[in-house]
Amino acid sequence: MSKKKILIRIGSLRHGGAEKVLVTFLKNLPSDKYEIDLLLNLYSGRYIDEVPDWITIYYLNRGEMITTNRLQDIPQKGFRVMYQKILRTFPSLLHKFILKGKKYDVEFAAIQGLRDEVLNSPNKKSKKIIWIHSDLKKVTSYKYDERELLKFFEFDKILINSQEVFNDFLELAQTEKDKKSLERIYNPLNTKEILEKSEQSTELYTFKEKIPTFISVGTVYPAKGFDRLLKIHKQLLEEGFLHEILIIGDGYDFENIYNLREKLNVEKTVSMLGYVENPYPYVKAADYFILSSVYESFPTVLTEAVTLKKKIVSTLVPGATELLQNGELGLIVQNSEDGIYQGMKRIMTEPELGKNYQNKIANFVPPFSLENSVKKIEEIIDHL
Repeated sequence: MSKKKILIRIGSLRHGGAEKVLVTFLKNLPSDKYEIDLLLNLYSGRYIDEVPDWITIYYLNRGEMITTNRLQDIPQKGFRVMYQKILRTFPSLLHKFILKGKKYDVEFAAIQGLRDEVLNSPNKKSKKIIWIHSDLKKVTSYKYDERELLKFFEFDKILINSQEVFNDFLELAQTEKDKKSLERIYNPLNTKEILEKSEQSTELYTFKEKIPTFISVGTVYPAKGFDRLLKIHKQLLEEGFLHEILIIGDGYDFENIYNLREKLNVEKTVSMLGYVENPYPYVKAADYFILSSVYESFPTVLTEAVTLKKKIVSTLVPGATELLQNGELGLIVQNSEDGIYQGMKRIMTEPELGKNYQNKIANFVPPFSLENSVKKIEEIIDHL
């Protein structure tokens, strides 16, 4: 039996949730069943080394992401933008010269931002899959109005990790075919690996015995709401609520948040470690896990916090209500500065609340399973 040929597309393999989910999925696929090519817009990211050897990696550009407009960076940045625009406009050139004219049975956009690139593939006979990782109605980097959202139904299968986002698409569906294209699926998560890695040391940060630490993990860009987290932190300190903030992750907004820390004069109580290969010991050691995001779909970091049985404060984003069992397993707050302020204050001043959450989460059996998620995606691919 011949192997199914699959092309998977993603921007890069930096340290974001969608990238981690994709690599976890790839590491658990059988090499004797599929022939997979992975096409990156930019060959960069810390997950590249984790891609299995049997998967071929292609790329449009190579090097680190350029997030500044420094004069010395403009020529390279401009070249990348123009080069990718040409390949988007003339996709046959990409398939002929980069992918060597190879034909695929399945083309898979591993993130919603590559929707049009996959739909415009010159290979019209291939089945098309897309994996949605955000609440598209709230994404600020691109305007997804109803007309734009309906374009997703051109895919044969739409994988969605949040029940709330799934319901949004179900309401948009205009035909039975549209409805059948939707698949609700949990992100593949290796809980065993998370628990094992959480036993390692926390040498990059010293936790203080009598001062509680709120930890937040994620790519540092506006959607994660780190700016409002720091402003609330400052307000709580001024009101006498001693605590510290630990942020793990980097991204194009890192410098802005770092500078905001100095502007608010909270350098001594806010630590920014940047990217840390293994954040789990820090999550385990912290007093509280906080998700301050403006929008998400089904936040991977929240599933990790649940796996590590943390006391959690989360903004009301898709996935939070579902994952935290409507507030039974963690404190869900309004998605605003005041909501986060009230939540942090409450979790610090009501110790019984935190104990109650931990007692419930200790006996909670997570619905997400690495084996089940991978098996379901395999079945989708096999039956296309």
